[in-house]
Amino acid sequence: MHKSSIKYTLTLETLRSKAFFQNTIDVWIMFCEEQKWDWYDIDAYRYFITYLNSKNVKMQKFPLCIKESGGMYERGRDKSKFLEELSHFTSDDASAYTIKLSTDVLSTIRSFSKT
Repeated sequence: MHKSSIKYTLTLETLRSKAFFQNTIDVWIMFCEEQKWDWYDIDAYRYFITYLNSKNVKMQKFPLCIKESGGMYERGRDKSKFLEELSHFTSDDASAYTIKLSTDVLSTIRSFSKT
């Protein structure tokens, strides 16, 4: 196993080790880091949430306060600005959710593709 695959398997697991339940914004950011994608993509995040719903992943709407989202900057990008842009949409796919990072859910997340 080479280093890149080790890092790949640790990123979401590291997030899960902090707390078994996480908000979908932080999960999205970590998943994008694993994939080497730019997480600051509103349409891709919305598609990600739609995908999770289509796979019947249990999620509970989470009122994530923009100013209390923690870690204002992730990889040089402003997370609060991302949340503010999401707030302009009224659809469910633009919301933040709490998600349980079980092994099955991690597998479902990792099977997501933006294309």
